[in-house]
Amino acid sequence: MTHAADALASELYLGLMSGTSADGIDAALVRFEGEGRTLRCELLHGRTFGWDAALRAQLVALGQGADMVSLDALGMLDGRIALAFAEAALSLLQEAGVPRGRVRAIGSHGQTIRHRPHADPPFTWQLGDGNVVAERCGIATVADFRRRDVAAGGQGAPLMPAFHAAVLGSAQEDRAALNLGGIANFTLLPMAGDVRGFDTGPANALMDAWCERHTGRAYDAGGAFAASGQVNATLLARLLADPWFALPPPKSTGREHFHLDWLQARMDDAVVAPADVQATLLELTARTVADALQMTQPDTRRVLVCGGGVRNHMLMARLAAYLPQAVVESTASHGLDPDYVEAMGFAWLARETLAGRPGNLPAVTGATGRRVLGTVYPA
Repeated sequence: MTHAADALASELYLGLMSGTSADGIDAALVRFEGEGRTLRCELLHGRTFGWDAALRAQLVALGQGADMVSLDALGMLDGRIALAFAEAALSLLQEAGVPRGRVRAIGSHGQTIRHRPHADPPFTWQLGDGNVVAERCGIATVADFRRRDVAAGGQGAPLMPAFHAAVLGSAQEDRAALNLGGIANFTLLPMAGDVRGFDTGPANALMDAWCERHTGRAYDAGGAFAASGQVNATLLARLLADPWFALPPPKSTGREHFHLDWLQARMDDAVVAPADVQATLLELTARTVADALQMTQPDTRRVLVCGGGVRNHMLMARLAAYLPQAVVESTASHGLDPDYVEAMGFAWLARETLAGRPGNLPAVTGATGRRVLGTVYPA
């Protein structure tokens, strides 16, 4: 990793992201040059900052459908999340040795607490007040990226495909970028034709929650817990029968749909060993990812994986087994640290917003047109 202080002559942006798993705030300081197919981006410094345990428990509960008891509580949570994001940004800059005045803008995703693109009216909601981030950091901040796409008839997700296309696309082969976060999602990158993207279903959010409940560990390191069990075919079939999996793209989802109560309802009081459930959840992720790719871009020759799931060796092995026609590898093989691809993407989205360029792709989200995303909070 290049030390940030050696690269101050270029355009610097800082991206902040906390995903469905709410396992931490990913912060990435990025240098950009060019745009479109000539875009060059370099991660100068990246780090994940853990949530306060009590705050994380509240975020996970909200993501799974719990309700706040009052508007006051919701308002204070919005502020606490923003303060945590601001602290992450300032800590990252201190570690990198970069003065805040060198950063053009922060792209702050916030924390999703509800994602309801099929509600009437549809909505998506990310907490983490951009005013607070801008005020605490003294840096222009772009936040609230998803709601404009939803207002334009889109899913508001996924938003990374335009970034993936710029940094991972190829004119020599059909590729797919796969993010294995709390939810798994694809960006399809054909040699020619439209870039597409969509969620495929649960990934780390369900596996992490089950692992924490039965082992006390926040995640299944390397997939060892899953590897100690056996796939339960009956339970897998029940999980796969959820109608959401059969929906055509564009589609998106979150922890409010795929959570432990959803899993428990499909176990139907059956006694299944915890390790077998973990193995079955891992197989569910691998199977639904592979099925989605075979249905939408069967000639894919390379699957570039990012997100926490890239470190689950068991999951990566099952994906490779389901996709023998493709090379399944980390984005690290192409110069992008898999832990910070999304945070880098939100830094890029902030750059696009300030330049007045659209950040969504209607073929991905279903929006009626391209839109400039996010709200700008000046320094």
